[in-house]
Amino acid sequence: MLSFEIPDFGTLHLDQLVLDFNGTLASDGLLLPGVAERLAWLANDLTVHVITGDTNGTAAAQLDGLDCRLHVLPPTDQARIKRDYVLALGAAGVVAIGNGRNDARMLQAAALGIAVLGEEGCAAATLAAADVLTRSIDGALELLLRPQRLVASLRA
Repeated sequence: MLSFEIPDFGTLHLDQLVLDFNGTLASDGLLLPGVAERLAWLANDLTVHVITGDTNGTAAAQLDGLDCRLHVLPPTDQARIKRDYVLALGAAGVVAIGNGRNDARMLQAAALGIAVLGEEGCAAATLAAADVLTRSIDGALELLLRPQRLVASLRA
């Protein structure tokens, strides 16, 4: 579990990490450099979930060997399914990271929502639903590995 206090934001007790795959962890279906190592480190404190429409059909192969739970979604109603997944885990303990329009409700439901503005862009609705925006998945995961960065961004 990761726990930290953010002045005027609240105390977070996070035990679940829910991530989108394409555009967040991967570009064109390939896991981005450095992601596997960061996810392995975070898996010591958080249960890692990857929930994806798997646009390129590569998620299982790319995540093979990592300590994470992969959930491939049907082609429709993904935004609702992702939100419901976060709620079922207990949203108060979830940090969610994504970039696509189908991630907005997931980020909004989570205790902490992080939007990633990577090579594939970031949907405006997802940006509006997020607590914080990062320029890359590296930046997003580093916020969890170095929570003082998160405190600096979110304190009032």
